[in-house]
Amino acid sequence: MDILNNYQRKLFPYAYNILGSIDDVMDAIQDVMVKYVSAPKQGVENETGYLIKAVINQSINIKKRNKKIAGDTMWLPEPIATEKADANINRREIISYSMLFLLEYLNPKERAVFILKEAFDYSHEEIAGTLSISIENSRKLLSRAKNELKTKDRKFSDFKKAISGSLQGYISILENGDVKSLEKMLSTDIAVMTDGGPEIKIVSELTVGVKATAALMMYVYKTYQKTLSILPAIINHQPALIFYDGNTLINCQVFEFEEGAKKISHIYSIVDPEKLKNIHKP
Repeated sequence: MDILNNYQRKLFPYAYNILGSIDDVMDAIQDVMVKYVSAPKQGVENETGYLIKAVINQSINIKKRNKKIAGDTMWLPEPIATEKADANINRREIISYSMLFLLEYLNPKERAVFILKEAFDYSHEEIAGTLSISIENSRKLLSRAKNELKTKDRKFSDFKKAISGSLQGYISILENGDVKSLEKMLSTDIAVMTDGGPEIKIVSELTVGVKATAALMMYVYKTYQKTLSILPAIINHQPALIFYDGNTLINCQVFEFEEGAKKISHIYSIVDPEKLKNIHKP
């Protein structure tokens, strides 16, 4: 479908920033495009605007459905390699992984308003038209979203890019089993979130604290990662490490750094194979 290919790059960031899942994104775009191609075009003055609106609302519906069926296990967004993104993805409009994770605390409509305002610079009038809500409601949803995110006490210099730092020496520290040096790289508020999906058994979904995190990362490296190829990457605009067994991606770890970019504050570890299938070996 040529029209789908033509619009996919434009529509992808809107859907992905709401859904955090490439399969769901493609479903949303496909559903919208199939309906659009077969429907009468009377009254459609701005085709791009019409399709963006349709994809955003379809994404909200899918997100609501997913939240209803989600279990109690840790859920992390599907990562995207933004250093060399797929030609069909406009990587500049993909938000940071840290922010994508934080947005899970919002309901789908709050999330959509926040993304449209902060990432795409929509006015409240444009948001109201896109989501079929009042301008006043748009303002309230944005205020509510910002207040919710403030409770997480997380600061970002740029909505699309979390504070980043260097992972130079991190792997050497793991290889040498240097626990003390690893502890020095971690902030006092360090947290590790791990998503293994429905099939992969993981050591811990959530680990907090310097000593617990250092012990976990050392154990995981020695037990599971010592024989893997470890490559640096940029995932959703943040420094990351990707772990390969031959050509099979086993783990993607995305790192966030505290203010000043000196210490690691969060590690997002994705081992769910379904969420790793769209990242390709350099």
